Amino acid sequence: MIEVDVTVIGGGIIGCAVAAEAARSRREVVLLEKEPRLGGGITSRNSEVAHAGLYYRPGSLKARSCVRGRRLLKEFCARAGVDYRETGKLIVATTAQEEPELARLFALGHENGVEDLALLGGQAVAALEPAVRATAALHSPRTGVLDAEGAAKAYGRLAGERGAQILTEAEVTGLAPERGGWRVAVRRGSENWSHRSRCVVNAAGLHGDDIAALAGIDVDAARLRLRWSRGNYFDVDARHGGRVTRLVYPVPPADGSSLGVHLCLDRTGQLRLGPDVEELPERREDYRVDPSRRAAFFAGASRFLPFLTLADLTPAMAGIRPRLARAGEEVADFYVQREEGDQAGLINLIGIESPGLTAAPALAELVGQLLVAT
Repeated sequence: MIEVDVTVIGGGIIGCAVAAEAARSRREVVLLEKEPRLGGGITSRNSEVAHAGLYYRPGSLKARSCVRGRRLLKEFCARAGVDYRETGKLIVATTAQEEPELARLFALGHENGVEDLALLGGQAVAALEPAVRATAALHSPRTGVLDAEGAAKAYGRLAGERGAQILTEAEVTGLAPERGGWRVAVRRGSENWSHRSRCVVNAAGLHGDDIAALAGIDVDAARLRLRWSRGNYFDVDARHGGRVTRLVYPVPPADGSSLGVHLCLDRTGQLRLGPDVEELPERREDYRVDPSRRAAFFAGASRFLPFLTLADLTPAMAGIRPRLARAGEEVADFYVQREEGDQAGLINLIGIESPGLTAAPALAELVGQLLVAT
């Protein structure tokens, strides 16, 4: 039977970054992605924002990995020739009642180690972005946008250059502990095989809980069952392209369920609104955007983008998040764990939603440390 050191399950940006990190020390690494291309799932269906690290509980893995990951991601994209732009971001208050939240986020970001934050008054906001209506704002100049799928593929190439084997359209169908490692069963087209792996890294995104269950974990008892939520986006008419040059976010909802419907920029400067949060009653990879959601998008965004008309908005795309938090509960931190006992040799990354894209290289570093200790 073929034997390898590390099997990485999942070829999004996190799995690809993990494979590149694992292969750095000349381990035998195989990455298995069940879809036809790397970075084609969660990685390619989001705002493509490199977050600064403002929103997350100090000391949490989300906070630590976001701040470090952003710095690493910027450096990696520069070396790999992947498009990355520090557009900056404004979090805007549209009433005096919202302004104390900006001060809270400023303090939170400062505690998390976010660089160059500034609180701005209404006139300063207007000087930066004349088309934006705000009484005050928090300016985060280090926030950026990037080619997320391109970054995933670049990490995949780096992993390959370091000797990792990258297999797409390769679905893991079985995981069983065996002689201090794992027997990994794989289906690829009409071909089926098993190999033995000393360690397995579960970076399967939307299906992270399914892989954990396949490895024998009771995901309900462990509170690792994922809830899927869809984030919808609407394009803004191209005539407004370039009218706003930074990302613009509202003060986030008090329940912490999202960052609020915000203004995104693609890498050409075109404007897009989203995402919202649409709870999915069943787990289906359905990426259709309901046009009837347009009115809610317009109502939220027109508070700080007064130039918008309802007719400016057309359905664009949707993405799906793998969330560990349940309705009414505090948003969960990332779950990154080296399992013990019957699951020794398994490292799970579960519930890696936003800011997972930004955090990817830092999470890969962490997995690399866990592999050394396994």
